[in-house]
Formats: sequence, C-alpha cells, structure tokens
Amino acid sequence: MNTFDLISETERLVIRPYRNDDYKNWLYQYESRMPSQHKYDEGIIDMSICTEDWFIQLVEKQQQLAKNDTAYVFGVFRKEDNSHIGVIDFTTLMRDDFHWARFGYTIHNQFWKKGYGKESVKETIKLAFEKLDYHRIEAHINMDNNPSIKLAESVGMVYECVRKGFIYEFDEWSDNTVYYINSK
Repeated sequence: MNTFDLISETERLVIRPYRNDDYKNWLYQYESRMPSQHKYDEGIIDMSICTEDWFIQLVEKQQQLAKNDTAYVFGVFRKEDNSHIGVIDFTTLMRDDFHWARFGYTIHNQFWKKGYGKESVKETIKLAFEKLDYHRIEAHINMDNNPSIKLAESVGMVYECVRKGFIYEFDEWSDNTVYYINSK
C-alpha cells in the first residue's frame, strides 16, 4: 500500500498519513491541549520524550504498519492554517472473507465543539471503504464515553452489542460498547 495515495479532503480538513515535516505542528498542538475535560480526555500530556528523532521513527513505524496492512494512522489537519487537530487510526482485525477493522479517533480538546470530529470521522470512514478495502469498521467505546458514542451515531454507525471485559484499562478489564458500519 502506497500511503501517499491515502489522502482525503473535506471542505475544511486534510486527512493524511503523517510525514516527517509534521513534527513541529504535531508537537505544538499536543503541547497546546487544555486540561482534561472528562474521564476519556487525556488533556495535557507530557511530551518531553517526543523529540524530532522519536517522531521520525514513529512515522517510519506507521508507514511499515500500513505497508503490512496492519494499521493505518491519519493526521487530521485544518486547511485554513494547517493546524494538526487530531488523529484517526484503523487496525486491520481480519482480511480473508471479512475485511474487518477497528478504528479510533481523537480530536485535540482545544478544537472541540466545531464539528471537526464528525467531519473527519465521516470522511475517513469513506476513505477506509474506498481505498483500504474494508467492508466492516467497528468502534469499541467505553460504555460511559457519551461524546464518543454521540460521534459514532452521528456518522451513521450502529450500536451492535456490549463486549464484557473487553479491554484492560484503568487497572481493570472494562466493558465496551461496539458500534459498526458496513460498506454499501
């Protein structure tokens, strides 16, 4: 997979794999985050280990994961000023007869309440169906993460089930709500 083909645009956003020259923009927006707004918002993050060399290695790793069809990571950039506003990722769960992926999304909290989440997720789902050849995409969401649930529903994802003891976080196995969308 040539990651240079994995670019998509909306009226306000460019969604694409990271490049080495994204480092300063990427770092600045992470360092500009506001304090945590709720349990699932990391808020301000210690970025001291994130040197430019570290970032270049991260980009290389992401490119290799895409080449192997293991995972695809997309930066979300605002067109008007090229600000890095978030990240969306897909992990291939199974190909064969399934073409099935899990995906996640994060918009930096300083960019919330502007519709960027819905706009970027909707466009990236389209990209995943058209360019990554996925048939089914799932979001695994903590049961009390209402902002994420609302976002999944707003882009046409459908509630499927609760997976009990599905993910280990916060020092325990947590249940997750599964939302999905299939290609047409």
